[in-house]
Amino acid sequence: MRGRIIEVSEYYGLKLDPDRYIGDLSVGQRQRVEIVRCLLQNPRLIIMDEPTSVLTPQEANVLFDTLRQLASEGCSILYISHKLEEIRAICQRATILRGGRVVATCTPQEETAKSLAELMIGQVVMPATREGHQAGPTRVRLDHVSLPSTHPFGVDLQEISIELRQNEILGIAGVAGNGQEELMEVLIGERSTQAPDAIQLEGSAIGHLGPDERRSLGMCFVPEDRLGHAAVPAMSLVENTVLSARVRKELARSGFIDRRQSEDFSREIVRDFDVRTAGVEHTASSLSGGNLQKFIMGREILQAPRVLIAAQPTWGVDAGAASAIHKALIELAGSGAAILVISQDLDELLTISDRISVIANGRLTPPQDVETLSVEAIGISMGGQAAGVVGHA
Repeated sequence: MRGRIIEVSEYYGLKLDPDRYIGDLSVGQRQRVEIVRCLLQNPRLIIMDEPTSVLTPQEANVLFDTLRQLASEGCSILYISHKLEEIRAICQRATILRGGRVVATCTPQEETAKSLAELMIGQVVMPATREGHQAGPTRVRLDHVSLPSTHPFGVDLQEISIELRQNEILGIAGVAGNGQEELMEVLIGERSTQAPDAIQLEGSAIGHLGPDERRSLGMCFVPEDRLGHAAVPAMSLVENTVLSARVRKELARSGFIDRRQSEDFSREIVRDFDVRTAGVEHTASSLSGGNLQKFIMGREILQAPRVLIAAQPTWGVDAGAASAIHKALIELAGSGAAILVISQDLDELLTISDRISVIANGRLTPPQDVETLSVEAIGISMGGQAAGVVGHA
């Protein structure tokens, strides 16, 4: 079995180490395991839920060729995805669900991505567009940060340099497991740097400061793992709001929580970001994944941070909610914030980013203006094959 795992995973471009423990893998790497586990069984039916979220465009094309081959050999494939261009590219028929009900069936090739999205959410979708704000002075600077990973099978950060500027969104693209988790830990203060000035906020050294101290200076954060890291499952939405917003929104004074103000801010998040919940007194675990993601994004954005660090900001939300989050991020950048977004969704990064850098094997490529980039070029860099991959962004 071990040999078969290596053989099949490498054949399909989904390389896996069979000796890794699932608990040590990122969300994206676990998805690779699920795909390979299916392919090992010579299936007659495969049900796939967002299978390309961890793949470079080139790897996705390999998977599509594999799926077409499997279908031609008699295998049935049920393909669930919010990436509507993928649905149009590889599916013969599509069923659209909204609110747990079938609302339409269609031939994807006869539709556009926009028309499919409107069938999904039941209203006209206005895609987010970047306003082209002039970037201001550098707000956050990382200066040649190298840190060994604390995870048994993690990726060491190597000479990471970043300049995140006022009024801009800097996108970080990459296949899961290439140092995104380690980079996030450094940015939000869960890992400190040996030299405090290796990370600076508006010229002041913050490499030694933890998350709460960085929040007090105007930074807000959205970790990738929404249930357990970005939110405490057993706590209410109000309590989860207090955990991250108590400083900037003054929800606690002299050690006492202002319950009414905390509830008011929680309701503002629910209203402005269309979070479907029975009430803010309900637990985070009671929300669907997409609604919890909207709540977490709203909680951070509505604090009007000077710096926002967000990983996978639209993971699991529908097309309408994703568009609303994208617009909110663009507006926040337009108001003067500096935003760094780590995402495996290239369409997302190309939509909202001013510049994009790629992380591969713990290193960053130099950032490039989004207008100069193609999906193919980004995909090559994501695979670690770009010439001269260096540690400056």
